Amino acid sequence: MPNEIYYIGGNDEHGTQPPTPGKRTPVVPGLNRSILENEFNRAAKNKFLEADLRNGFSVYDVKPENADISISERVRRINRQNLTALVTFAYNAFGEEFNNTSGVEVFYSLTNPRANQSRALAQDIYENLLEGTPQNGRGVKTLDVGVLSGVNCPSALIEAGFMTNLEEARRMLNPLWQTEVGEEACQGVCDFLGVEYLPRDNLANYPTIRRGDDNNFVFLLQFLLNGYGANLAVDGIFGANTESAVRQFQQDNSLAVDGVVGQNTWRTLLTLAPYPTVRQGSRGAYVRFLQQLLSSNQIDVGNIDGIFGERTLQAVRQYQTTKGLALDGIVGPNTWNAIATIY
Repeated sequence: MPNEIYYIGGNDEHGTQPPTPGKRTPVVPGLNRSILENEFNRAAKNKFLEADLRNGFSVYDVKPENADISISERVRRINRQNLTALVTFAYNAFGEEFNNTSGVEVFYSLTNPRANQSRALAQDIYENLLEGTPQNGRGVKTLDVGVLSGVNCPSALIEAGFMTNLEEARRMLNPLWQTEVGEEACQGVCDFLGVEYLPRDNLANYPTIRRGDDNNFVFLLQFLLNGYGANLAVDGIFGANTESAVRQFQQDNSLAVDGVVGQNTWRTLLTLAPYPTVRQGSRGAYVRFLQQLLSSNQIDVGNIDGIFGERTLQAVRQYQTTKGLALDGIVGPNTWNAIATIY
């Protein structure tokens, strides 16, 4: 079971269904649309919760809904949980048009009943955020909003970038950036709690699990599968429904369909390198990952559906043209090396 001592909450600001008014980028060239703030916030929160589960914590998703939920309701939810710590994910803005204002900052509240612990949590998270992709560090600051001041646990809020800065706006759709922010937030929580952090990309940290198992990695498995469209109860019990979802995922990704989650299934669930060659007709987790990366490069791929069809083919060729790569529409090592980055 997850670590019963540490119970970590993750919160994402704003909503997408319907979108929260004003919480979006200017229209992004190439995509010809605005990016909603919550497209990043929700993804980064989910990556954070995944990291927490891997590191043995119990987790609480404050806002599983895609819709915006009032601050007062979220505060009520949080204060019923007796959380060890809470982390909120957000993205900043300055003005209404793209400009050069940039950087990451982390907030806490002086009026939180555990203000000193909140400051320490915010500082630990901020220091880890600065260790990753180079970016302008804007510091640890104070702010009185309900999810910081009105909650009964140490609480920090990350503003991971500026959606009115084109480069940082593009990052909002980059799954590697979403993962980095979530992972670095988890590293900060681990530092705050004095717990050793287990890295995401080391497959040795993921045990083989199968039907009948009952542990925190089953929680993680169920959480990941739901991100691919399953509808599982995240209860940590590897029963018949979870096995069926594993088999479906394995089938969809051309893996051995045995219902057992070993290294190949973990690698694909997490879209870890080495990345397989994909081309028109391919489908699955790595195609979805590719489509997300193309979108973050301002190339419109349409629906992010994990199906390498004609539109994805044209998007890959467009990307290869801009990077001077072989124009074959096939995503092999050279194209992966170019696109699987955080700029």
